Amino acid sequence: MIPSPLQKPDVTLSLTLSPSSVSGPASTARETPEGRGIRLIELLLKCANHASTPGANDLDRADACLSQISALASVSGDSMQRLAAHFASALATRLLIRRWPGIYRAVNHTRRCRFPVVDDIDSAARALFSQAFPYLSFAYAIIARTLLQVMTHERVVHLVDLGSGDPKLWVPLLRSFARLSNGPPHLKVTCVSSNRTVLEKLGHRLVKEAEVLDLPFQFIPLNVAVQDLTPGLLKIRTGEALAFISILNLHTFLADDDDDHHRFNASYDNDNEIRNGKRLSTFLLMIRSMSPKALFVVEQEADHNSIRLVDRFVDGLHYYSAVFDSIDATFGSTGSTNEQVEGRIMVEEMFGREIENMVAYEGLDRVERHERFSRWALRMTRVGFRPVRMWYNSDEDAKQMVGAFGKEGYKIVSDRTSMMICWHDRPLYAVTTWTS
Repeated sequence: MIPSPLQKPDVTLSLTLSPSSVSGPASTARETPEGRGIRLIELLLKCANHASTPGANDLDRADACLSQISALASVSGDSMQRLAAHFASALATRLLIRRWPGIYRAVNHTRRCRFPVVDDIDSAARALFSQAFPYLSFAYAIIARTLLQVMTHERVVHLVDLGSGDPKLWVPLLRSFARLSNGPPHLKVTCVSSNRTVLEKLGHRLVKEAEVLDLPFQFIPLNVAVQDLTPGLLKIRTGEALAFISILNLHTFLADDDDDHHRFNASYDNDNEIRNGKRLSTFLLMIRSMSPKALFVVEQEADHNSIRLVDRFVDGLHYYSAVFDSIDATFGSTGSTNEQVEGRIMVEEMFGREIENMVAYEGLDRVERHERFSRWALRMTRVGFRPVRMWYNSDEDAKQMVGAFGKEGYKIVSDRTSMMICWHDRPLYAVTTWTS
């Protein structure tokens, strides 16, 4: 596996590889997991280099790399083997799209016909991820405490869920509002989601919870994609204190940042520019026009929106290596029970779909465009948002939150305007709050 952030890596993820290190099978790579991991990294980077260029010879070389990777990777192996299997699959999909797009579309169409419930599978995997891992639980706790501070003296609070629909966010939040010393406000929750099942389950759960808490409550389901949201659909009333919550969703608005001219073009070199996506700017300006007291944003702390495939591929290897390491810490590399094995596979396949989208697709089809907090901060301030100081007063608060989870390896790093949720020293998720 790629060394964890606390370890000094034995190999740097560098694209400057010696010819001997990438030609032919290495016997030592088969003798130890460390050697096999290094060999897999080298082959994956070499394959990504070939897959990023349009020449027929490069495609043939990439195909040869994939053959070698297939002999070393395994979805049932150790963390690095499983990670390599998902990245290799993503590279293979990219090659198929570029060389034989008609074949890809035909195969993908029949696959969708055979598995029409992929959205439900993804929802189940996300629910399991939220339950088994503390990343989102930490984010939800941060949001809840900040929100309670922001809304302390409000009597009508309207909260808009931009596509999450996670009861683990909303049930504790309702309980926190019900316990306010000056009495609970009238609470309205609008959930925006294209998944009707998610809306129905969440609505039923929250209405029942509010009855138990004797909380003045209204649940408003909006069965539309977040991208189709308009102020008219929200029906905001005068006197409502408004807040929006976006969980791992805002990056999908960046999918219009690529011009068609740059599709599969590895020579575009203006990658440091923070491009103003029209859809994202329009959406943020719409949110700001409604004068919310707070906009909460949780996003992956990663750099997966590079035009150049190799750049986002390298960062993706680092990022998802940390993710897969934390999966091992929760489920084990093989799992001691069938339930653990099935859970690990479900969560890893969910991340595998993210990896495939990041690696295989370009243009409007590439929606997994994760960016780091520094870029989000610039984007938010450009449209007029200002950062809100988070709930915590010291690093001790963050340590207590992590300690309450009861497992080692997780960390929360804080500053005045953001909180980074980490696996060891690798930030994986950023939580920020903004106001108009």
